[in-house]
Amino acid sequence: MTDIKEIIQSPIFAKQKKKLHKQQIKDLDESVKSVFNDPGIGDVKMGDLQGIRVYKFKSKKQQILLACEVIEFTLYLYTVGSHENFCRDLKKVPAALNLPFASTP
Repeated sequence: MTDIKEIIQSPIFAKQKKKLHKQQIKDLDESVKSVFNDPGIGDVKMGDLQGIRVYKFKSKKQQILLACEVIEFTLYLYTVGSHENFCRDLKKVPAALNLPFASTP
């Protein structure tokens, strides 16, 4: 177990989660538990998205990506979706949401 005490969903993540099917939501919840138990899993992004981890999982034979970051004792869930345009859409998360990775110039 880790020292993570809090999980925060971005509004974009919550909206995308609502659009998933029931089985996909169950698979997503299992993936979040996996990240919660081992924050080091997933691929670390470079460049503009430095520090963001992308965890890949399968649901209904489709690969789904989960973008998250652990800062101190908090797990931030940024976005979830298919591989198509995932990083491009992740970069568009507005700085107005006050997400930790978006606040750097």
